Amino acid sequence: MNNFTNRKYIIGAIFISIGLIFLIRLINIQLINNKYKLDSDSNVLRVITQYPARGLVYDRKGVLLVYNEAAYDLMLIPRQLKEIDTNAFCKLFELTKEEFIEKLTKIKNYSTYKPSVFEKELSTEAYANIQDQLYKFPGFFIETRTLRSYPNKNAAHLLGYIGEVTPGIIEKDNYYKSGDYIGKSGIELAYEDLLRGKRGVKKVMVDVHNREKGRYLNGTEDTLSISGKILHTGIDIDLQTYGELLMQNKIGSIVAIEPSSGEILCLVSSPSYNPNMLVGREVRKNYPILSKDSLNPLFNRATMAQYPPGSIFKTIQALIAMQEGVITENTGFSCLKNLVGCHNHPSATDVASSIKMSCNPYYFQVFKKIIQQNKAKSIYKDSEIGLAEWSKRVKKFGFGGTLQTDIPGVKNGLVPGVEFYNKWYGEGRWAFSTIFSLSIGQGELGVIPIQMANLAAIIANKGFYYSPHIIKRVDEKATIPDMFKQKNYVGVDAKYFEPIIDGMHRVTSEAGGTARRAKIEGIEVCGKTGTAQNPHGEDHSVFIAFAPKDNPKIAIAVYVENAGFGGTWAAPIASLMMEKYLTDSISNKIKEQRILEANLMNVTPKK
Repeated sequence: MNNFTNRKYIIGAIFISIGLIFLIRLINIQLINNKYKLDSDSNVLRVITQYPARGLVYDRKGVLLVYNEAAYDLMLIPRQLKEIDTNAFCKLFELTKEEFIEKLTKIKNYSTYKPSVFEKELSTEAYANIQDQLYKFPGFFIETRTLRSYPNKNAAHLLGYIGEVTPGIIEKDNYYKSGDYIGKSGIELAYEDLLRGKRGVKKVMVDVHNREKGRYLNGTEDTLSISGKILHTGIDIDLQTYGELLMQNKIGSIVAIEPSSGEILCLVSSPSYNPNMLVGREVRKNYPILSKDSLNPLFNRATMAQYPPGSIFKTIQALIAMQEGVITENTGFSCLKNLVGCHNHPSATDVASSIKMSCNPYYFQVFKKIIQQNKAKSIYKDSEIGLAEWSKRVKKFGFGGTLQTDIPGVKNGLVPGVEFYNKWYGEGRWAFSTIFSLSIGQGELGVIPIQMANLAAIIANKGFYYSPHIIKRVDEKATIPDMFKQKNYVGVDAKYFEPIIDGMHRVTSEAGGTARRAKIEGIEVCGKTGTAQNPHGEDHSVFIAFAPKDNPKIAIAVYVENAGFGGTWAAPIASLMMEKYLTDSISNKIKEQRILEANLMNVTPKK
């Protein structure tokens, strides 16, 4: 009997416990936790992406180069779409019915459950006009994002632009989803991971009338977006703007570097465009215009155009020859024009005067000594041995693809070697006489303008360089990648740079120098002209320089296509740029006006 009574009480206790559990759960559902209440009454959970503010970009003086402006994407979740007045919708958003159907079909084919962009990048004004009407169209809602704005309207190639991610990128990187934006070029691409920030999420409940009724679970499942990092660059936007002004109506580039750090001070590619042309909805209209322009303003000539360097390359020939001991700084050669053409000047008696007068036959003979050192009985094998060593040494100067930088898409250029000529002519079928045009920076040699500016920095530093870079610091931390802090030595002793620097100073300061137009009163300028032969038209005008001679602050390369002799156009442009940077003023207004008024884009081609 006692056992029966005990079992009765136990069973009763179990039923009472189960009842209490259900009662507590019911009270929690009905009175305390409104989750199920929110899910009832035709409420819909909507997950809204919180896009972060993309990181700001500043120049070396703290001038704002890139900031954000608000934009609004009209989103659609197809499964939440009810019957709507399509005529009213199309009128509100200025769409045809055909456009509406096309967009809707495309989104449904992608997903009926995921939110997709129906109309992107509405302006603040457009959003203001539609926000009070949006409740009439269930399934549609607004997501706020930011668009880039470029207040200075310059440095388009350097800053780059952002655009919508492609399916290929989404497949490779699971951070991105359809409708996201990513850096496409320039700084925006190079530092995408730092600039993009981190998305957040806001969950809200929406009623049958498409009105938000409140945060889901009081926002406990929301996550905040995290803004992108702030980038401080080495760019001097005043110098950049001035360079673009000087290069108006000219095709070419200017690259300036701070030799003591490798920071890029300016990077001008001409013709250029206003970077705001590739922002938001304007991209669809402007990109086809820019891409079809015969002058190719989207092409970054400073980092992607490959040219023969011309006579600026004589500096490297002299340095390699002295390092290898085949000449000394006092070696002279007669100006034998039967070897290679040259302008009229006295014969160079040493390295410095050869640089000053830019003697072609001098460097024909220097290069011959480098290539043919009698290390093999066969002239062909001897040339192979000499060229292999020469090619290796040239590449240490950052040519032929060895120059590291944080600018995306920099081309390698070409330093031809043994394998190149064996493929071109056949093994054992070429010698110095086949490749002598390399002696004066012509022939198969291909160099990129940023590599030319780096050469000027190497000479300024007497034998080393820091990899050219845009970044100065991230946020307030003065840390940059280690690769930009390391000195890259070119394998030539510092003492051999002295006659080169002396000759480059005499180029701009003495009678008979090839770039007297580059002289700046009160500043010792060291420069080297180049006139690169162009089989398709007028020769290209080239100039590299640095200033001041002692403790250099700026190294520069100017390349002007189809402009002729290097001392005529490239040299004065470089001198104006250096004076502007060093003194923030221009003393020779006549020189400046001549450059500003020059139109070198319609030069008559050679016949």
